[in-house]
Amino acid sequence: MRWIHTPIPPGEVGELSKRAGVGPVLAELLVRGGHGDPSHAAEFLHPDLSRLEDPFLVGNVVRAADRLRAAIAARERIAVLGDYDVDGVSSTALLVSILRRFGLDPSFVVPRRSEDGYGLSRSAIDRALEAGRPGLFIALDCGTNSHDEVDYLMGQGIDVLVVDHHRSKDRTLERGLLVNPHVVGLGGEAAQPAWQHLCTVGLVFKLMHGLLKQLRAESHPVAARVRLRDYLDLVAMGTIADLVPLLGENRILAKTGLRILQETARPGLRALMDVSGISGAQVIQPVDISFRLGPRINASGRLADAALSVDLLLSDDADFARETAQQLDTFNRERQDIERKITEEAERMIEERYISDSGIVLFSEAWHPGVVGIVAGRVTRRYNRPCIVLGNEGDMAKGSGRSVDGMDLVDILGTCPEGLTSWGGHPMAVGVSLPKSEVEGFRARFAAAVRSRAGEGIAEARLNISAWLMPDQITDGLMDELDALRPYGQGNPEPVFGLRGVPFLRRPEIFKARHFRFWIEDSRGRALSGVAWKMADRVPPVGAPLDLAVELNWNYFNDRKLLQLELIDWRRAS
Repeated sequence: MRWIHTPIPPGEVGELSKRAGVGPVLAELLVRGGHGDPSHAAEFLHPDLSRLEDPFLVGNVVRAADRLRAAIAARERIAVLGDYDVDGVSSTALLVSILRRFGLDPSFVVPRRSEDGYGLSRSAIDRALEAGRPGLFIALDCGTNSHDEVDYLMGQGIDVLVVDHHRSKDRTLERGLLVNPHVVGLGGEAAQPAWQHLCTVGLVFKLMHGLLKQLRAESHPVAARVRLRDYLDLVAMGTIADLVPLLGENRILAKTGLRILQETARPGLRALMDVSGISGAQVIQPVDISFRLGPRINASGRLADAALSVDLLLSDDADFARETAQQLDTFNRERQDIERKITEEAERMIEERYISDSGIVLFSEAWHPGVVGIVAGRVTRRYNRPCIVLGNEGDMAKGSGRSVDGMDLVDILGTCPEGLTSWGGHPMAVGVSLPKSEVEGFRARFAAAVRSRAGEGIAEARLNISAWLMPDQITDGLMDELDALRPYGQGNPEPVFGLRGVPFLRRPEIFKARHFRFWIEDSRGRALSGVAWKMADRVPPVGAPLDLAVELNWNYFNDRKLLQLELIDWRRAS
């Protein structure tokens, strides 16, 4: 792994430290993150709901809010179809929750992966219409490219509203009403406003904000009682899980939403936290959504019916919530077992056949298409190159792709779409479907497309060092200051600190055969403890001077909060 550190002029750091009233380490991180102006730094460190822009600036939100307001006034029947990932599930729960407050009872369906495939498919639509023909059909987190399906609905006299953040492949929907900030003419111009990278649940939040503004202007008796802030736990869930940049309005919504999530009164989320091992004492961080709550919500959509997760988020029944959370936990354990096996097979396949490919496409008849997205993420991280992993679905190969920084999968697939039946997504994650007979040809085209953008050096993993520290600088005070940078995520990565010439105090302690604990000390003899995840095969020598790359975190254990170093990489000091 190649360590990279680009020094920042000390004068620039010192000036920001003085003018913004922050320590030199935080000042260096702010400058490195593009927040060197004191006013911008203050906005970044203290995101506030008051800085959210007018929802009506988002293209078509005025028209969409008008249509919802008319549906409320007429007490129309509404059908909602949301995608089966966390963004789609949280979007559906948010929209249905608020429309219920206004006396509507929207029906909702979530595509069943094995029966309906992805998104706004005909079979999913037909299931949604089984309860009767609605006046308004709302598609969430899908539908931007569903021209035929929207025509099918509107041909039956049903109005269609699509709220989505996936990119348009060729042409904008010609019928229906589309809210999508990436579509040119609907807010997708080059200005890159604060809400440009909202995922669907963030767009639904903006739409609900606009609807409430309209209804309050009319003195609607319910609108004044709806506190949109109370729904930010759902917004934080979808925003963080969907890997959109945590900058601009996403940062405001995620940071505030995490605080709401911490105290959420939703029985479903409380039960989900319990089965996920999230204690009431710890501060909920994005990693808890990404690796604990999110996977359990996703598991129902991957192996069963994601409508179960929507029911969980909407329910006020504590007994139902406990039972359903346990059911999702069982699905998640099953998913983990399947993924572990597929990952081992995928890595063996790469090592034996595709290690030289710049972009990797994997397929097996034995793989479940519902779980290959997680596998794609794992092999992408391990081999540091875009990977698409496909599973078996009849005559088709279906699956997901994940990318690395600087490689836009949507753009790459746009140059090699031959043979693909369907594809779409966003720069870091896509879904792909193609006949099995096309897999070999697509594999070659995809590898060539990645190579043409990245050259030959993509396989060399890089580790960006945010700042070099002395062990004496690692204190509770520094940790408190760094907390202002949270939440970490896309666009605001967790800082990795370098420590030079530090020996381990004693032999590291290996646990669970895969990890190890270690200890170093500062110049005053104060011991600092750390953990290295999945690095038991790379235990450094004791007593030798080492360069360490670490993240700094709080470890919550037995209701105590302890400072902990997390080892990312090490090398012998030069």
